Amino acid sequence: MDQRWDAPRVDLYRTPDSRFADLVGFPYEPGYADVAGLRMAWVEAGPADGPTVVLLHGQPTWSYLYRTVIPVLTDAGVHVVAPDLVGFGRSDKPTSPRDYSYARHVAWTRELLFEAMDLREVTLVGQDWGGLIGLRLVAEHPERFARVVATNTGLPTGHQKVSEVFRRFRDYVASATDLPVGAIVRGGCLHGLSDAEVAAYDAPFPEPRAKAGARVLPSLVPASPDDPAADDQRRAWESLAHFNKPFLCAFSDGDPITRGADAPMRKLIPGSAGQPHCTITGAGHFVQEDAGERLGTIVRDFMLGTGAAG
Repeated sequence: MDQRWDAPRVDLYRTPDSRFADLVGFPYEPGYADVAGLRMAWVEAGPADGPTVVLLHGQPTWSYLYRTVIPVLTDAGVHVVAPDLVGFGRSDKPTSPRDYSYARHVAWTRELLFEAMDLREVTLVGQDWGGLIGLRLVAEHPERFARVVATNTGLPTGHQKVSEVFRRFRDYVASATDLPVGAIVRGGCLHGLSDAEVAAYDAPFPEPRAKAGARVLPSLVPASPDDPAADDQRRAWESLAHFNKPFLCAFSDGDPITRGADAPMRKLIPGSAGQPHCTITGAGHFVQEDAGERLGTIVRDFMLGTGAAG
């Protein structure tokens, strides 16, 4: 598995701190760790001795995505960790698409959470690529996790048919002259974003060369059985077929990209049996934007054993 690299050969972009000043609704100061020669960022909130939840974002967002989820959890005494994936947010951004792979994202995130931070008894919340990466970590390190919440995500092996919506999106991202990140996020919401919120999603990417990670991730979703990640994906499913810890699906009703991806999780993962799976109504792909407080409540109640409702 391609987990590490020779960092000095890689051209990196580091977004100036000034780009993150005065973001609407996001007062959290970042932490940083060296991960395989890269600086990886996260925000942390809530009591350090509370139960830990890791909130993993996807493409093309960053930890800002969880700004309305975090207070619901911290008010309940939950310790929140929300990383920025490599290539996103305040984390370093390799400028060549060749420097990204599915395996590297899993390795980078593993090193941050388990080596740099030594997190244990984790509740994972994964959406979009946050689920693709997070579910691989659950499969490879089940002892580190207490429970899982999957929302608008999946774990494709390359055998599933790629939806036409996703195919068009993948082709658009690959060919766009200058990827309009904030506009893409706005387009994935049912209730829209303010101009200030769009600007917050654009903040990590002041130059086109900073967007290599955002450009390449859709093409790294396994789309055929001979994809470079397909064997790892199949092994992950074999492991998850024995995952008995609580596993909750909380998908939205308005996401054409991941619609139906919860079905194999609910069928094949033992920990999903008897859980209060729910559909979050009136929300699009970026459920955190359309229904962040509701998602936070679902996660809170699931962690504290009081059920879940959409």
